[in-house]
Amino acid sequence: MTVSITDVAEATGVSASTVSRALRGRSGVSEQMRARIVAAAAELGYTASRSASSLASGRTYTIGVVVPYVGRWFFGTVLDAAEKVFSAEGYDVLLYNLGSPEARKRFFTKLPIRKRVDAVLSLLIPDPEEAAALCSLGVPLATTVGGARPGFTVVGIDDRGGAESAVRHLVNLGHRRIGMISGASEPLHWTTPLDRRQGYLDVLADAGIELDPALEADGGYTVEGGERAMTELLALRHPPTAVFAQSDEMAMGALRALRRHRLRVPEDVSVVGFDDHELSEVVGLTTVAQPVAAQGREAARLLLTRLEGPNAVSPRPVEMPIRFILRETTAPPHARRQR
Repeated sequence: MTVSITDVAEATGVSASTVSRALRGRSGVSEQMRARIVAAAAELGYTASRSASSLASGRTYTIGVVVPYVGRWFFGTVLDAAEKVFSAEGYDVLLYNLGSPEARKRFFTKLPIRKRVDAVLSLLIPDPEEAAALCSLGVPLATTVGGARPGFTVVGIDDRGGAESAVRHLVNLGHRRIGMISGASEPLHWTTPLDRRQGYLDVLADAGIELDPALEADGGYTVEGGERAMTELLALRHPPTAVFAQSDEMAMGALRALRRHRLRVPEDVSVVGFDDHELSEVVGLTTVAQPVAAQGREAARLLLTRLEGPNAVSPRPVEMPIRFILRETTAPPHARRQR
């Protein structure tokens, strides 16, 4: 005979709602009472029914995650970290991979996520209409990309400041021709390439270095794109003596292009990246480290907190720490190449 939550409640002399809170680890139940309830449930062989819990609470126990590129390292790392937090609290993840304009348009037109999730973690930056569509779902929203926006809990980093630290390092080494491999072709409304470019421009201006548009190349935030962009920069009449890549993956592509052209790093060309990708230490890449997994965990934690207090106001944007890591790919410019 199936044991119900009511049986556990009768055995412990409390209400069914108290049993539910105790077994789900929620607040409002003393540790002594929780222990009694857990013991009674185990003795009776009670197992919570997800469908019954959903009917009682009105929740789906599912979190929607919207991603532009699930196969990219950054998005995959954030997703993996967030999913572990959700799973530990009994929530499933419903993933929407919107890697093409068509998929994105279809998603925001039909909103298949409506009434299927309790909250949404968005790893893409919505335009005003898309943001309004997500807000219309009436569930807590969070993101780890872009700046503050109404209705969203935002967890991120200082992209501009991180880029400044990378480029300033190259300037302090004595470099004057500093190239940048950016992600100008990245998804619509993504602010990271713009913020990191602004950091690059600010440092050049502060150092009195005239901007040369030819020293900027689009790498699309991929290894292949970084290699292609570095090859373009090397084809210039006066190529750069140092390169700031807006991501470590593009920096790794740049290293591959330099190796193919038989140029030494850092003796001939210095390279600095951004992210501290899991392979960056392996290749000795100087970079700006950001806590990618920690951003996913924090965004997930804040979403769950808002679910426990649905009337709570969205917290202010959370800025995670970044740090500059000096490794083996940067050095003062070779006098002959600097001229």
